[in-house]
Amino acid sequence: MKVHFLGAAQTVTGSCYLIEACGIRFTVDCGMHQGNSEIEARNFDTKAYSPSDIAFILLTHAHIDHSGLLPRLVHEGFKGPIYCTPPTAALAGLMLEDSAHIQEMEAEWKYKKQKRHTGQNAKNKDIEPLYTVEDARNVPAQFHLVEYGQTLEPHPGIRVTYRDAGHILGSAFLEMAITEEGKTTKLVFSGDLGRPGTLLMHDPVTAQQADYLFIESTYGDRNHKNEEATFDELAEAIAYSYGNNDKVIIPAFAVGRTQEILYCLYLLRQQGKLPENMPIFVDSPLAIRATEVFKTFKDYLDTPEVNLTNNLSKLLPNVKFTLDATESQALNQMKGAAIIISASGMCNAGRIQHHLRHNAWRPTASIVFVGYQGVGTPGRKIVDGATSIRLFNEDIAVKARVFTIGGFSAHAGQSQILDWIGKMTHPAMRVVLVHGEERAQETLAGLIKAQYHLPVNIPGYLEEMELVAGLQPEVVVTSQPQSHARVNWELLLEETEGKMAKLRALLENAPQRPWDEQVDIRDRILELNKELLSVLAQL
Repeated sequence: MKVHFLGAAQTVTGSCYLIEACGIRFTVDCGMHQGNSEIEARNFDTKAYSPSDIAFILLTHAHIDHSGLLPRLVHEGFKGPIYCTPPTAALAGLMLEDSAHIQEMEAEWKYKKQKRHTGQNAKNKDIEPLYTVEDARNVPAQFHLVEYGQTLEPHPGIRVTYRDAGHILGSAFLEMAITEEGKTTKLVFSGDLGRPGTLLMHDPVTAQQADYLFIESTYGDRNHKNEEATFDELAEAIAYSYGNNDKVIIPAFAVGRTQEILYCLYLLRQQGKLPENMPIFVDSPLAIRATEVFKTFKDYLDTPEVNLTNNLSKLLPNVKFTLDATESQALNQMKGAAIIISASGMCNAGRIQHHLRHNAWRPTASIVFVGYQGVGTPGRKIVDGATSIRLFNEDIAVKARVFTIGGFSAHAGQSQILDWIGKMTHPAMRVVLVHGEERAQETLAGLIKAQYHLPVNIPGYLEEMELVAGLQPEVVVTSQPQSHARVNWELLLEETEGKMAKLRALLENAPQRPWDEQVDIRDRILELNKELLSVLAQL
């Protein structure tokens, strides 16, 4: 049996684990890579997946970093079933179509930019969308629904049980038993493991015995604040901007986090900590539609304080939903205090970028991060203390007060991961850390070894492992991970210096040009200087 790590290996996006067993190939998840340009380029390189050869896909939950490549694989020939819970199917259908719309819009923007620059109508293949809305709409036909606790046998010798992971609506971890040559190997894939005590989700149930545990490690190096501190910090952010008659900008994942924030605002209102005259805007069409799915599958939620079948306007009288783009744009012209919840949660696409463009530079505004920010994303840069961010080819100063509230995370913190592992029967279990950055994984690996004396592996991107069954499970690395592409700084600087030398030579004749042309050339060089200053500030 082999496992090929096609994503979420020493990073937190692109979750996909390709398994070869019982004569077939199947995957756990099929997520989109998100982050910088090098990471996102992986989405177009699907040779390793060989989609037409995949027998089936086991989907743990709907988040795009776990489901976002499904439309591309279906387009490229994957025809098998996609197993998931009913809420996951409903949410993934919405999320994939929304993702496809973004892919098409970005490709169209690049095409128009190319056309303006070159005057050519022919589309460059490099600006084709990752997949289309039509591709996304073809995916739900392949969903096969599985309830929690139900065991399925998608192929002889492979048995899979879905368990409540407590992460988002419908999320699951997988207990898997694979029998080859008379030997049965037990595997557990955590997906994204939730944390106990969240506002909407039931606590994750405990996994049973495993020979191999593939567990996420997003917060392997730290714990979250408790619920009371989380509520207090959000109330502080609201009070800060309300007192300044300005806006609270909350980048939030449309599925899961937005609904939790709304629920938290309801509870703050009950406690008298939410100003009665402060409007709340949910500015994400996907989040608005997903909220309806949450109401449909309310029996999957843990909400003893409130009946979610009620209209939200009864719970939060000041909440308003902005489906239309014109309504969204009007928010940035609106004066006065307001709370704006918008996507994407990492600020790398969508309406949130417009709200940051209009508010990040305002010292009286606040930006509240309530979820994980991936490496290379604008959100991560702000959290890490950037004094400016690049949005719409413009450097935007970050002067707003920034709050990072980890207590809203839907991921288990360090101690919660360790507690969950400790409840399993694991006399000879081998742990494989996935879905985390290297620093978090190294920290967590050390704690697992110290507390439980279990062997730990940390695979890299595109690494392949052979799992050896037996009394002492073993891992044999059959192919090494792909290292990050090295940036050739010498070549890059040589090219830059060469262009500067050519510019200097050509400018010798600039005084002979008409005055208006000289001014235009000067202005363009000033723009280049601004770009260089921005790079220098980053360094």
